[in-house]
Amino acid sequence: MILSSDLASGLFLADTDLDSLEMIPLGSPDGDDLDYEMPEHLPILPVRNTVLFPGVVVPVTVGRQKSIRLVKKAYKGNRIIGVVAQNNQQKDEPTPDDLYRIGTVAYIIKMITLPDGNITIIIQGKKRFEIQRIEQEDPFLTATVRQIEDSFPSAHKKEGKALLQSLKEAAYKILRLNPEIPQEARIALDNIESPIFLLHFLSSNINAEVSDKQQLLEKLEGVQQAQLLLEYYLKEVQLLELKREIQSKASLDLDQQQRDYYLRQQMKVLQDELGMDNPDRELEQIRVRANQKKWPQAVREHFEKELSKLQRSNPMAPEYPVTMNYIELMVDLPWGEYTKDNFDLKRAQKILDGDHFGLEKVKERIIEYLAVLKLKNDMKAPILCLYGPPGVGKTSLGRSVAKALGRKYSRMALGGVHDEAEIRGHRKTYIGAMPGKIVQNIRKCGASNPVFILDEIDKVSSDFRGDPSSALLEVLDPEQNSTFVDNYLDVEFDLSKCLFIATANSLDTIHPALRDRMEIIDITGYTVEEKVQIAKKYLIPKQRREHGLKTKDLQFDDKAVLRIIEGYTRESGVRSLEQKIGSLVRKIAKSIALEEPYQHQVRPADVTKLLGPEIFDKDLYSDDDIAGIVTGLAWTQVGGEILLIESSLSRGKGVLTLSGQLGDVMKESAITALSYLKAHADDLGIDYRIFNNYDLHVHVPAGAVPKDGPSAGITMVTSMASIYTQRKVRPFVAMTGEVTLRGKVLPVGGIKEKILAANRAGVREIILCSKNRKDIEEINPAYVKDLTFHYADTVDQVLAISLLPNQVSRPLKFILPEEKPEPAMSQS
Repeated sequence: MILSSDLASGLFLADTDLDSLEMIPLGSPDGDDLDYEMPEHLPILPVRNTVLFPGVVVPVTVGRQKSIRLVKKAYKGNRIIGVVAQNNQQKDEPTPDDLYRIGTVAYIIKMITLPDGNITIIIQGKKRFEIQRIEQEDPFLTATVRQIEDSFPSAHKKEGKALLQSLKEAAYKILRLNPEIPQEARIALDNIESPIFLLHFLSSNINAEVSDKQQLLEKLEGVQQAQLLLEYYLKEVQLLELKREIQSKASLDLDQQQRDYYLRQQMKVLQDELGMDNPDRELEQIRVRANQKKWPQAVREHFEKELSKLQRSNPMAPEYPVTMNYIELMVDLPWGEYTKDNFDLKRAQKILDGDHFGLEKVKERIIEYLAVLKLKNDMKAPILCLYGPPGVGKTSLGRSVAKALGRKYSRMALGGVHDEAEIRGHRKTYIGAMPGKIVQNIRKCGASNPVFILDEIDKVSSDFRGDPSSALLEVLDPEQNSTFVDNYLDVEFDLSKCLFIATANSLDTIHPALRDRMEIIDITGYTVEEKVQIAKKYLIPKQRREHGLKTKDLQFDDKAVLRIIEGYTRESGVRSLEQKIGSLVRKIAKSIALEEPYQHQVRPADVTKLLGPEIFDKDLYSDDDIAGIVTGLAWTQVGGEILLIESSLSRGKGVLTLSGQLGDVMKESAITALSYLKAHADDLGIDYRIFNNYDLHVHVPAGAVPKDGPSAGITMVTSMASIYTQRKVRPFVAMTGEVTLRGKVLPVGGIKEKILAANRAGVREIILCSKNRKDIEEINPAYVKDLTFHYADTVDQVLAISLLPNQVSRPLKFILPEEKPEPAMSQS
């Protein structure tokens, strides 16, 4: 009945550029609103295979020369033409006798010239007309015509109303019976209100011959046209119903078994065409892989149960892919599959030394682990925690350990993880459930004994989703992780052969129970000498490779590397050093690319030219000939530094002022030191009146840098004692340690970093607590060969070592009030 190409109420075809059409408002469906005059002589366009009805928009392809001349001339003029169907459709050059006498006046909306020379026009029917006589045949047909007015009784009349309702019902029934007709046709029918346009619309879209459509066009009275049109529609309905009935009877001849077989064969063909796996064949492949797994009996029974449940499930059921993903995870996991360890200890030592400079403790611990594993051939892997500042090579060390052992390498970043399910996985019942990252990484590795790096374990956080630190307790316990259970996997998996190496910048934020399960290895950082060697052996060759340079293109002088380290970086590791070297190499690469002259050998002067002025000043010991200035030692995230503490007195009322953006711990150290001096003023030779008549100001440069920590106690008390006694501090002496109110000296941490900072600054003597002697013994003797260490247990010993006995060259003259004699007691 209704063709998809003619559908939208006779509007435009789907392949027509709607935006390019020169639209005219339709107004009334009949098109009477177009302001045009019927010309006396109307150009006639013969068409075949179609009949144009008033109000309908159709495309027509014009290929005859006469028709092309007609269309071009009309399009430049008023765009009005007469469209008449051929009664002999086979004739290419129709004569007046080959045309019907009734046609439709059309308005050309758009003309499109095709690449082959033909023309497509979009036309809209306006009014029917009758040809009176032919005026000319060249250059195209022209005829005198008579306009025919449409007529239809009012829709309120019973006969007309019944006809229109019957036509609509027949059209709706055809829409239901023919699935090929788009649903937009029903919308178009519902929106037509004019009975005349409804007749023309349905007549134009009926599935009939041209002669039948011409009969509808020639029915000048609307009721007669509606009656004939209804006959055509009822015949179409009967044909469609008969077709459906035949198809229904034919389908009943196939029994259920034949139907299922036919559908399965179709599914197989479609799956092969689309490259999809057959579910049965896929399950069989999974079963073959499962038979090769070294599963415990309980795990195998659990797998068989899940697989049989999957085989009974419908592949189209929503739970099918969930179960399929689960059993695929089970067969993908390396159950009992281990890589063979390489027990060549000399080779392992060579790999560790080649990849990392220094880090002797870590290397020694790995070699010990390999040695025991070689002798016993079976041991629980230790849980190591590499603790140290950023950039010292904690994470990259794990890859070197994996290479030394011959194991797979896996890294899991824990920074910012706050969901317990990231570690233990989700329950299978949840939508979007997946295993935890531990199981996922084991799956990727393909072995059950990888070197597993837990990076930034101190950055783990917790919220309402759980505490990942608590979930890690089972993973990092050698006595428990052999039976680790992931929530998604829901069966035990052995993690005891994995070598877990955690990294952390701070131990304070690690869960105490978690910290207790790990073996802490302190990586304190590198000395300047070590950084120079690291830059020469690792960083500079790496940057040359990454920037496309060869060894002959660029060389670094040792002093130039030292200039970069001391003037442009301030860190314990080498990350910033690598960035600065990379920046310098890029500038050299730019000069090479632009064919500009450059220095092949980078010297200290070249460093300043390429990187600009030095960013940091080298911390050097300042030998001031003034009392109250003491050099302390401090630990920072980027290594050790020297710390100057200055004290000064001014006349006042004994007020203590602290400046330099000190933290609470350092403020308490200053208060404790002052209290100790007040209590032992007589022993130190201090006039007690000074405390009440002079204000004390303690300052720690630089004021913009926050400072805190428990290692400045003896430095504070020495600075105060120096200003109160006016005794100068011994030159080239630095100190670190905490003090109590009773004058006891307490040990502090970060000794190696502090010693390295003192060595760089030119300090010769260092005062420490006696209990820190063991820390000095663990330091490489090469780092402390030029230093002299003094160990003290009390403040008196510290002051005896640090303060010079003679007065300073510019002593402060104290102005104190005279003492009033105490009144004599009267005798009774």
